[in-house]
Amino acid sequence: MKNKDTKVFHLSHTDLDGYSCQLITKRCFENITYYNSNYGSEIDSSIDEILRKIYMEGGEKNLILITDLNLTMQQAKNLVKGVESSPKKIELLLLDHHKTGQECAQTYDWYHLDTKRCATKITYDYFLSKGYDISELERYVEVVNAIDIWLHESEHFELGKVFMRLVAGSREINRMLFSEQNSEYIFHSLEEAMQYVDKEDPHIALDDAIHQIKKSYFLRNGQKNDTLENLIAAFVVNMLTKNRDNMTVHYKGYKGILTYSIGNTSIIGNEFLVRNPDYDFFMDINGRKNISIRANNKVDVSKMALELFGGGGHANASGGKCESFKDSFVYDKVKDQIQEIMTIGENNE
Repeated sequence: MKNKDTKVFHLSHTDLDGYSCQLITKRCFENITYYNSNYGSEIDSSIDEILRKIYMEGGEKNLILITDLNLTMQQAKNLVKGVESSPKKIELLLLDHHKTGQECAQTYDWYHLDTKRCATKITYDYFLSKGYDISELERYVEVVNAIDIWLHESEHFELGKVFMRLVAGSREINRMLFSEQNSEYIFHSLEEAMQYVDKEDPHIALDDAIHQIKKSYFLRNGQKNDTLENLIAAFVVNMLTKNRDNMTVHYKGYKGILTYSIGNTSIIGNEFLVRNPDYDFFMDINGRKNISIRANNKVDVSKMALELFGGGGHANASGGKCESFKDSFVYDKVKDQIQEIMTIGENNE
């Protein structure tokens, strides 16, 4: 039976091991919010967001669970300080296998380190020992463990390679813009892929099935079958349309939407503008500072690209490079930077 009393805020890594830890807690807790992070300052941003979320929406009992990520001593100190200063009751638990977390593990009793198992197996064993009914995941956990700690002689190693590629290749839904849907998509893919664990030559069977597994997520609500590319574009445009008010930017009286590393800019941008005729341009920026702008005959984006970024191109498709852009893990900070550049550009006219 799932725990309904504790609000869980589960931060994990962005690979197979990290998402598999969350698949386990998904079966243990009724009220859980997922966060995923790479190392460095992204962990800091994620922890800050979790503490803010608990402050705004936390329950009587809250658990911050971190898996498959090791903290630096400074990050651990900051986390403890944030928990102690919170008006909410918060429990901490970290389950990891990276030896670089040894100093933290020796300092804090909530920091559990075991370098001989992957984080998924550590998480599985921990919650199984607490009485949660998750034994159905045992073989899947062994698959993840085999590939994550590189047990080359294991019978599960080749299947683990396919699972690892499935997660690494699941970039169809932007994690920064749509984190909840990104997690849901990866969970769906892994749940579907689990069905191949007991098949004959499971690594080959799963490899053959990956394309259909990906499509099945976008076809869940009765959508008409189409190419994967078109299904993804339709899904992303729907999400952008739902969230457009929070993503709107303005320049010289024109209204646009700003995305971050959205991918497939021409198809998604043009489809969004057709679906949202009150928008004049579509703009995307990525971590390499590259800007792509699309229009649908309402504004000459080549002039916009030239004026703002020293770029150029065609009236409906242009680009440039935003040299002053500082990459961020938080969309609002990205948007604020670009809107400020646009506002300065207007004022310099």
